[in-house]
Amino acid sequence: MRLSRVHIRDYRPVNDSGSFEVEPGKTLLVGVNEAGKTALLKALQQINAPDDADEFEPLRDYPRARYTEIKRGERKPAEIVVAEATFTLTDEEKNLVLEEAPGATDVTEYTLYRYLDNKGRWNFGTAKRHSNFGEIQSDLKRLRAHLVKQENSDSVLAALDALMKGCTAASSISGKRAEDFTEWLESAFPLIEEGNTTEEERYARLEEAIGYAGAINRAAAALHKRLPLFVYYSTYFTVRPRINLAQLAARQAADDLDAEYDFGNLCLLQLLGLTAQELSQLGSGEPDPAAYDRGRDSEAYQQAFKDYRDKLDDRQAVLNAASVDLTQSIREVWGDEDVQLRLVADGQYLKVNVVDDLGVEVELDQRSEGFRWLVSFFVVFKAQARKDLKNAILLLDEPGLSLHALKQQEFRKTVTRLAEDNQVIYTTHSPFLVGTDELDLVRIVEMTDRPTGTRVHTRLVVDDPRSVYPLQAALGYELAQSLFGQPRNLVCEGVTDMMYIEALNTALDGAGLKNSVAVVPAASASKVLYYVTLLHSQRLKVAALLDSDQAGDKAAQQDELVHLLTSKQILRTKDYCAGTVARAEIEDLLRETLVQIAKDDLGWDVTATAGAQPNRPIIDIFTKEISGFSKYKLARAFVRWLSSHDVTDLTADERTGVAALFKAVNNAVR
Repeated sequence: MRLSRVHIRDYRPVNDSGSFEVEPGKTLLVGVNEAGKTALLKALQQINAPDDADEFEPLRDYPRARYTEIKRGERKPAEIVVAEATFTLTDEEKNLVLEEAPGATDVTEYTLYRYLDNKGRWNFGTAKRHSNFGEIQSDLKRLRAHLVKQENSDSVLAALDALMKGCTAASSISGKRAEDFTEWLESAFPLIEEGNTTEEERYARLEEAIGYAGAINRAAAALHKRLPLFVYYSTYFTVRPRINLAQLAARQAADDLDAEYDFGNLCLLQLLGLTAQELSQLGSGEPDPAAYDRGRDSEAYQQAFKDYRDKLDDRQAVLNAASVDLTQSIREVWGDEDVQLRLVADGQYLKVNVVDDLGVEVELDQRSEGFRWLVSFFVVFKAQARKDLKNAILLLDEPGLSLHALKQQEFRKTVTRLAEDNQVIYTTHSPFLVGTDELDLVRIVEMTDRPTGTRVHTRLVVDDPRSVYPLQAALGYELAQSLFGQPRNLVCEGVTDMMYIEALNTALDGAGLKNSVAVVPAASASKVLYYVTLLHSQRLKVAALLDSDQAGDKAAQQDELVHLLTSKQILRTKDYCAGTVARAEIEDLLRETLVQIAKDDLGWDVTATAGAQPNRPIIDIFTKEISGFSKYKLARAFVRWLSSHDVTDLTADERTGVAALFKAVNNAVR
């Protein structure tokens, strides 16, 4: 099953986060410090947390400013939903439901609720969970009429009358009532005439309807066994460069472990497949010759010494294998093929050493904080991946903050690889952990004031502009890199234009932009000239794509722009749109597809207006017809749609226009 939607309430700074979607791969929660990002992850973990995770505790976790609501008895922990997670079922899981409840054809999602008292409840969305008395009332009356004619049916009829008394059409057939009706059916079955097909079929319908709630409960139990584990990782989970095995073993035996301090060390031991006690005993377990008759010449001593050496050799092999595995993972992100990690057992200590390109071996704490964080992350991840993470959702809290900016970008690629097998949700306020090609994966977390609490937005229109700063910085960095990094550049008006072009280019798979054309968003039509001037001054090839609205017309007629670019380098969207749309924008190039996506994915239905007014710009229609319309949200929906579709799914006119546009861009910058 795949996590598709989350809603957090009444947890620390979160009064009500609002419901927000989760991507199939990775989802980014971006916001400033103290916005509540960590609280969202910690609350979400409780949907299905590891056994050793802390449970909800009202005093600690309920919003402190409102804690008196609980103390006065106004709200009860058993009635407070903290975390709500909705999962989309796979075809295999839908079939699993149907095996238990053949009539449950409307079950497509599974929602789990975790309450402040740590109890869980569930539903199947809007799907039916039980039958109502009104559904079986007619069949019961007809079956009763049949039983009246049978001998020795008085007690059975009386029992049915007692069960039906007080039932209304809306009464649910579940729990004790379903059990009582099932018991009555079984008592009535012998009174049905053998071979009476009508009554036997009626009995079967009643049996299925009355047993539906039980079947649904069994289906939910089967699904719950497949519920993914929510694994939370924080920067606090670090691996210590020197682990005292005897002390760690003693703390384990006394159940006196520090959950944060010891977690990384325990994961390292779990990765090795050895306990602290086992490694400690090996460190001091060499047999003493004096304890044997004939000392070293004793066969018993020689056998004991051989067993000891075999254990040491096995330990060394395990340490070597883990060292090689971790070294390879570190090199992929760190970018240094000479760096090497070594796990060394030295008496009562397990040490994590690093070998540099000079062959110098030092303990882990002598390397940078970023390097130590990276080692700790991979140790924890690889240790848990052996079992827990095979079916888990990874919750990464501010990963890689101690890494250099460029290494954060490399780590972002690592998270993408992790997301191929596990859904990943991570929080960040670093622009280098947000890719400009991942803006559709971003959820903005903000807290404008404490009474309102933490809110999660799926679009960039937020109350606090600081919340979107990481995205602005990411775009700015990408822009700075792209401005003079590519010999060929296409300047467009805004971010959404860039999203459409890059998404289409990716989908065209080599048939789109040639020779690595950089797409540069200028923020507005009026600023296109400035970007063109900067790029042109560096003797780079430049083309400009302008909408055919009033702002685009004004920009295209600027003397400076006309002087810098040839006519074939100033591209206008109207030249590639089908029909005669006045003031066409880039969205009109994909008009019919966007109208359908907006209806299917966003619930924005402008089909009738768009069909009746084919010459009117589609963005103008959306703006007037849809309250709270967002160009960014529409662009993101298109990017998501195109990731699971092909360019051939566009209309014929749209494919023609897209092909013509990309051909014109290639000709303009060749």
